Amino acid sequence: MAAPEISKAAGRIAFTYPSLVLFQLARFFLVLATEMQAVAVGWQVYEMTKRPLDLGLVGLAQFLPGIFLFLVSGHAADRYPRRNLMVLCYCGFTICSGSLLFLTLRGVHSVYAIFAVMVLLGVVRSFNGPVSRAFLPQLVSGKDFQNAIAWYSIFIQSAVILGPSLGGLVYAAFRGPAAVYTLSFIVAAAAAMSTLAIKAQSNPRPGEPMSWKTMLAGFHYIWTEKLIFGSISLDLFAVFLGGAVALLPVYARGILNTGPWGLGILRSAPAAGAATMAALIAHKPLGRRAGSTMLWCVAGFGAGTILFGLSRSLTISLIALFLVGATDMVSVIVRQLLIQVGTPDEMRGRVNAVDMIFVGASNELGQFESGLTAHWFGIVPAVVLGGLGTLVVTALWAWYFPELRKTNKLDSPAA
Repeated sequence: MAAPEISKAAGRIAFTYPSLVLFQLARFFLVLATEMQAVAVGWQVYEMTKRPLDLGLVGLAQFLPGIFLFLVSGHAADRYPRRNLMVLCYCGFTICSGSLLFLTLRGVHSVYAIFAVMVLLGVVRSFNGPVSRAFLPQLVSGKDFQNAIAWYSIFIQSAVILGPSLGGLVYAAFRGPAAVYTLSFIVAAAAAMSTLAIKAQSNPRPGEPMSWKTMLAGFHYIWTEKLIFGSISLDLFAVFLGGAVALLPVYARGILNTGPWGLGILRSAPAAGAATMAALIAHKPLGRRAGSTMLWCVAGFGAGTILFGLSRSLTISLIALFLVGATDMVSVIVRQLLIQVGTPDEMRGRVNAVDMIFVGASNELGQFESGLTAHWFGIVPAVVLGGLGTLVVTALWAWYFPELRKTNKLDSPAA
């Protein structure tokens, strides 16, 4: 009877690191706040304009700042104390929620004012992404890193499950977004307070002066590591083409005939699938044939997107989105481990900044692509064509990057 107990304890080893638990709690609060806010923004913008393209512009407004700032943000994450930068970023998220609340209470009906706040949110995210991800390996030993990544994903996805549902319910109960923005403001402030309590042993890092060479070091590292480049670019194009989430307000209202509460549970479904998969990986880590497993799961992501696009049933749509989230989580964990494996601590900020550009392109720019193709071809064709494109990309990457197919057991990150 001892073996199962040891296995269960190993599955929860991440909770033996107090600072890691505080970090997870802060991230949970932050994602909860931003997910609630995203539901309110999406519904508010669509009610203002009734144009799917504007939902895509919400994503584009958040993505563009990262294009211009990622070199600076990655360098900052490698040069300055990461915990302090995280606190500043979390305060920035709080200001964004407060700004949306202010605009709503003032009765501003211009969608451009909301876009301006989304640009500010994109600026904050461009710094928060690299520093948060580079900070994580400082909180846990290398041998427990995969377990930490899995639990990190569970915390994040739990917030993504709860956030949209709670945001949709609050929006419906209070008949508008003001209450949602108020709650987001409070929760984001709690994230900043949790981060202040973190005590981390920071390894000395050389204070390299800012130059083109040092800022482009992350690009150079990823380009020379074909396995990492292949996994990042696969996620970029697969999620970029399969980004159906941006169109959920249109599906909820016009195809599935539901309201804000329905939009909330639709947004939560991918996170439920992702959290379930992360929990499985926490207790049964990825072992041999991790690369081929990731490729098959990316193909499953495309298949789930197609199923969602064709569905006219809320139940089937939820199942499809659950599949989308579960398969995507495998890719997320494999990519995170590959990025941390062998990457020196003094370069992690810059490497993660480059990865965040790929992630942002696949998510926010993918939202813009979805809105644009829906504007051109219609809602359902846009989603189905995106899923088919994901399947094609998966096949091409499996052929062009044999390193992905041949990757077996994943190692621990470099100190």
